[in-house]
Amino acid sequence: MVELGSSALVVAFLVAVYATVAPLLGVRRGSAVLVRSSEQAVYALFGLLTISSLCLVYLLLTRNFQVEYVASYSNRAMNPFYTVAAFWGGQKGSLLLWAWMLSIFAMVVMLQNRQRNRDLMPYIGAVMSFTTLFFIVTMLWEANPFERLNFTPPDGRGLNPLLQNPSMVFHPPTLYTGYIGFTVPFAFAIAALASGRLGSEWLKTTRRWTLFSWYFLGIGILLGAQWAYVELGWGGYWAWDPVENASFMPWLVGTAFLHSVMMQEKKEMMKVWNIVLILLTFALSIFGTFLTRSGVIASVHSFAQSNVGYYFLVFLGMVILGSLALLFYRYDELKSTNQLESFLSRESSFLFNNLIMLGATFAVFWGTMFPIISEAVRGVKVTVGPPFFNQVFVPIGLAMLLLSGIAPLIAWRKASARNLKRNFLTPLYGAAIALAFMLAFGMRHVYALVAFTIAAFVLWCIGLEFWRGTIARHEMTGESYPLALLNLIGRNKRRYGGYIVHLGMALIFIGITGSSAFTTAKEVVLAPGESAAIGDYRLRFDQAFRLNDPNYEGVGARLEVFQKGRPITSLVPEKRLYVIQQQPSTEVAVRSTLKEDLYTILAAVDEQGRASFKFIINPLVNWLWLGGLCLTFGTIVIMLPEGRKESARARRTAAAPQAVPSRATS
Repeated sequence: MVELGSSALVVAFLVAVYATVAPLLGVRRGSAVLVRSSEQAVYALFGLLTISSLCLVYLLLTRNFQVEYVASYSNRAMNPFYTVAAFWGGQKGSLLLWAWMLSIFAMVVMLQNRQRNRDLMPYIGAVMSFTTLFFIVTMLWEANPFERLNFTPPDGRGLNPLLQNPSMVFHPPTLYTGYIGFTVPFAFAIAALASGRLGSEWLKTTRRWTLFSWYFLGIGILLGAQWAYVELGWGGYWAWDPVENASFMPWLVGTAFLHSVMMQEKKEMMKVWNIVLILLTFALSIFGTFLTRSGVIASVHSFAQSNVGYYFLVFLGMVILGSLALLFYRYDELKSTNQLESFLSRESSFLFNNLIMLGATFAVFWGTMFPIISEAVRGVKVTVGPPFFNQVFVPIGLAMLLLSGIAPLIAWRKASARNLKRNFLTPLYGAAIALAFMLAFGMRHVYALVAFTIAAFVLWCIGLEFWRGTIARHEMTGESYPLALLNLIGRNKRRYGGYIVHLGMALIFIGITGSSAFTTAKEVVLAPGESAAIGDYRLRFDQAFRLNDPNYEGVGARLEVFQKGRPITSLVPEKRLYVIQQQPSTEVAVRSTLKEDLYTILAAVDEQGRASFKFIINPLVNWLWLGGLCLTFGTIVIMLPEGRKESARARRTAAAPQAVPSRATS
């Protein structure tokens, strides 16, 4: 299997070279046969990388420790579930996973466009094959997953204990799907520039690909936050870690791109802007991978220092220089035919959204890179911590949240006073009532008051849109209210799916605000039978016990939890030591409700049986995960295929609430 996997990788290199060069030669010579041949090479590339991937998985499952990668990231005691996850648990395997997934996307793009976009396909195939070639070259020259050892150890080192968590099994592939998926719209953008087909067709073709990539990158970030919350044992889920920031930056720019494309589709505006945004999104995806693999930053998420980072840096430079050269070559052909007509319009709100997103990206980029820049200039690494990011990002985040309520409802071209009053007066009243309730119940945290008030405004805006649309459809078709709501969403998937996504973002902001502003923590040392109180809870330490597992040893502590004098649950936090790696791991125990999480950490147990604990109450954390579910549902709705054409009356109904006569001006 070692020889087969390694040989397949070598042949894949040759095929990737052909798939990169052949389509460009085919265009230059006018040879359709050569172009079609290069597309067949893309399919062959997928097959070869599939063989290599299956070989590596087989070597992991059969514990072939003569292979350096297998010996480094698996052992005999490891759960088979995590043994498979070792495929992407190390640098070499993750590069193979990236190349394999990219070959899948390239194959799907070729199949989708067999009869359309023929002028673009040679360039698209060349870009995607060249990107795949880069990963293959990196593996063959620097990080070969099939490299053999000079001896066969009796056992392997095993996967990093921090990665032996269900969230970490799904988090990297999900994140990679987002990163890799952005290669598709990037390839289409380069193809549009190279071919001169600079209309909106490439945007329409890649809309679902962009949304698909954006969603997986966002959910990957949330899964990473959930992993940090339950595995790192510090009570939080986001620490502005450089690798966290590396995934956040392309998500921010990708979000701006998703909104900006609507301007080009509807108004033939912001063509240059859209090209720049997707180029920047892809470049930041590669940059984030460079940060993770170069070793230039210290992070619990990053791989060990290696020369792989230099390969990514060279590739990133080639991407940026090549993209800018094409952009400047076509710049005069990308000028917009329309201009903004009013400050109060949907076009302006989208522009403000883009500026805010790019401002947020620059702030995150500057804070992430400043330690490296300071060390290069002054020889002293100046650390930029969470206080900087929180201070800068809080107002930016609140502005983004506010725009998520305003932008979808404000009118195109120029909003009239009637439009503004109808769409925003009731949400403003609702937000004011929410603010009054919070003040009446004693909330005085300024940031929380502002964030919750804006979230209430957004929720009112979204809720009213669903309510008005449902009422209008019910009155015009006679459908029951539930059926009218379902048909409203089904006939306007892109619009109402977008509302659901915005709802998810509002829920995430609520979760972030509650868990940031109102966290309560307490550290105690308890003997068996003793109790400690925090908030409405009383926790009684019953006993400590030893842990015995082939993979680790350690100690656990049983806690009985009481709320207002009534027993509600038992929690068992643990402290583990993984034997082979000699690495400790904190396994927290959490009781979760919509209101709050009771988060318990076992720090140590002394010789007398007394245990050191840290108890934390994290309000509203579950709202983050609920927001993720809303993002999932909204994205599914948007990506569902369009149904058959409706009758004129049904189409007017589907356009509700614009169908309501009083909204005619909007």
